[in-house]
Amino acid sequence: MVDQVGTVVALWRFPVKSMLGEELDVTEVSSSGLAGDRAYALIDATTGKVVSAKNPRLWPNMLGCRARFLEPPHAGEKPPPVRITLPDGTSVTSDEPDADTVLSDFLGRKVRLARAAPADLTIDQYHPDLDGLDPVGHRDTMVEARIGSAFFAEVGRPSPVPESSFFDLFPLSVLTTSTLQRLRELAPHSRVNERRFRMNVIVATTGWGFVENSWLDHRLVIGDVDIDVVLPDPRCVMTTLAQEDLPHDTNVLRTLARHNRIGVGGDGLFPCAGVYAVVASPGIIRRGDQAVLN
Repeated sequence: MVDQVGTVVALWRFPVKSMLGEELDVTEVSSSGLAGDRAYALIDATTGKVVSAKNPRLWPNMLGCRARFLEPPHAGEKPPPVRITLPDGTSVTSDEPDADTVLSDFLGRKVRLARAAPADLTIDQYHPDLDGLDPVGHRDTMVEARIGSAFFAEVGRPSPVPESSFFDLFPLSVLTTSTLQRLRELAPHSRVNERRFRMNVIVATTGWGFVENSWLDHRLVIGDVDIDVVLPDPRCVMTTLAQEDLPHDTNVLRTLARHNRIGVGGDGLFPCAGVYAVVASPGIIRRGDQAVLN
């Protein structure tokens, strides 16, 4: 089966984990995902954990910061410096000697900007008080969670991401406009926008509903890049948080829990939007490229 499923309408990379990212017209893609994606993260100097907006109680201002590379990153190379702009418009670059101090002062807690994840990559993740969000039943509670290669080591599975990376689970994520439109239909009073989901590739599709659910275990060819769709993308509190002109809104996540709660890797049912993927053949993806499902 070969099926042209849509066209790439947006590409996003996030140079610093849990900060706002940058929209692209073209990007290199390798086994590590989009060049420069999640290349940096903040580390809590007290706990050693990765700073994540998944803990909005401790880090409520992360989505007020925007990170951009000073020059284009390239796959397989050391990432170039980034400029981090704070909500008041002031900025600091990652290669400035006082970068950690500026960021610590803004966040009210001592942090350091890192290019490599600790061996035991751990975050604190808040589970909102929503029905159907977590198959274990966590509600209105904070849970310590391993992510990236540390998660896969814990569950005894091969890791699709390098040990030093800051990815949650997989190196690439894809979302369709059909899913966004279906959510707008189901939650007409919410501001449903692609930015809430922090995906790498947005594909304009004509199908109805959560169409990428049917892409699991298939190969998606975009430009000259082959990617294998491996898992639904379970959503978390970050989809509910305010950013730029988007207000705080728990109904976005509640709607997914009601209407697209599906199995993820044998670990139970989760509210999902979009899919995770791994790169089978590296190359270049451009806005406007066709997406073909094999």
